[in-house]
Amino acid sequence: METGYKQLTADDRNTIQRGLNEGLSCRQIAQRLDRCPSTVTREIARSQTTATYDAVSAGRGTHRRRRRGRRKLVAGSPLLQAVIKDLKAGWSPEQIAGRLKHMHPDEPNLVVSHETIYRYIYAQPRGELRKTLIAALRQAHKTRLPRTRGQDRRGRLRDMVSIHERPVEALGRAIVGHWEGDLIKGAGNASAVGTLVERKSRYVLLAKVDGAGAEAVLDGFTRRLRTLPPAVRKTLTYDQGKEMARHQELAQRLNIRVYFADPHSPWQRPSNENTNGLLRQYLPKGTDLSGMSQRYLTQIATALNTRPRKCLGFLTPEEVMSQEIRLLNTAVALQS
Repeated sequence: METGYKQLTADDRNTIQRGLNEGLSCRQIAQRLDRCPSTVTREIARSQTTATYDAVSAGRGTHRRRRRGRRKLVAGSPLLQAVIKDLKAGWSPEQIAGRLKHMHPDEPNLVVSHETIYRYIYAQPRGELRKTLIAALRQAHKTRLPRTRGQDRRGRLRDMVSIHERPVEALGRAIVGHWEGDLIKGAGNASAVGTLVERKSRYVLLAKVDGAGAEAVLDGFTRRLRTLPPAVRKTLTYDQGKEMARHQELAQRLNIRVYFADPHSPWQRPSNENTNGLLRQYLPKGTDLSGMSQRYLTQIATALNTRPRKCLGFLTPEEVMSQEIRLLNTAVALQS
């Protein structure tokens, strides 16, 4: 039996056709091919458009499927020029893809996925263009890392809503109220602190959690987010960790929409990942976090929130958040 998947060849398809003509079962044909029975079953189901399986027609169908679509990032095209320009400006492939979708919602020829951008970059031959494009990426890995580093054994949470359904306004950081959440773990993963970062202002909330269970995270995040007005609690993006198993209760308590990033995709929550790195100055790896009081965690958050940030024009997250809240209160007053 095969140990790794290989595409079916023309000879394999001829063997399938002969086996069916002889009245063999899928399992018997699979034994002839030294393949899994499911491989034969899928091939027949996918290719049998008439009463009988035809090896030649099946091969043509496979060829059409593999050639479906066309390359979008072609040398000299306006789309590629726009992508390279934004890469050199420091935009991530996800930001570029999201912005293009926002600017051209009804023009599919002017839209490209972030995965296609990554593939284009790493498909470049060795040379200055490849070096330039890779250097523009946040992590600048010389080779493409696996999209999933090992199988995710945590299982899926119920009723998750994907980050790809999150409002475009959250990606563009134009409107306050879109948060990213995570846990920063202590020694032996036995203790944790909840981290919440608002995308536009980079305002940080730290939540004391007793352990890293779903109930502790629910209570900790609820307490901290309730310290801010409801108008600045629009969405929360999290990874698919089990600690967010009670996300529907969190959404109901706070009237906030919860979205989940793809597995092994920390770049989809860049503000939170960056903040977690900053927090290690105060909470070094290997520290037992169970003894950290909420008061001490709030002091750490205040230190970060009163630190000028270049991305904010050297305003502080606290100043930006306060300004946004004042604008919201003024808008409400004018409407009443």
